[in-house]
Amino acid sequence: MKLDSIRRDYKRASLTKKDLITDPTEFFSKWMHEALSAGLRDATSMALSTVGEDGFPQSRIVLLKDFNSDGFTFFTNYQSEKGRAISLNPKISLHFFWPELERQVRISGIAEKTPVQASEQYFHSRPLDSQIAAAVSAQSSEVPSRDYLEEKFSNLKNQLKGNDPERPEHWGGYLVRPVKFEFWQGRENRLHDRMVYEKQADNWIIKRLAP
Repeated sequence: MKLDSIRRDYKRASLTKKDLITDPTEFFSKWMHEALSAGLRDATSMALSTVGEDGFPQSRIVLLKDFNSDGFTFFTNYQSEKGRAISLNPKISLHFFWPELERQVRISGIAEKTPVQASEQYFHSRPLDSQIAAAVSAQSSEVPSRDYLEEKFSNLKNQLKGNDPERPEHWGGYLVRPVKFEFWQGRENRLHDRMVYEKQADNWIIKRLAP
């Protein structure tokens, strides 16, 4: 494979301070709406980065399930690798990449658990099989085989007889309260537009970064 010659130019759009909105969450909402309206597959997927128990950063893709002026919400197993990492260091980052729009958004923030009621409500809004999978999977722990997982899944599904399982206490949501946003728009000749919002007290300071 010859990878060093793979490249493309970015000519779709530009991003200036005049395009921005004072509230970065509102501007994110605009970009998310445009990504969804464009029919982008997995537009709500985001790379969640944490610092692991071993001191190394780790990233994985999770799905954004809600956002508002308070922050950005996703759900997971609190005993998973990412859950354990967040319990040690709640400073995390989120990264959205929409290549069809030649856009990226990076968000730095502090993660905290959502109220139990919010976790209960979302857990039972999921398809039944997804609820069962969450109930039987000790996420990030070693398992002997795929058959082991499927057997646990089948056993619980048969026991439930079409009823919902109880939400495991170790499964729930995180709200990420943002302290920094970066909006990236690809441009020609790699002179990309990078606009950053940084929180200072109750205000957002906007600045442009070199690409």
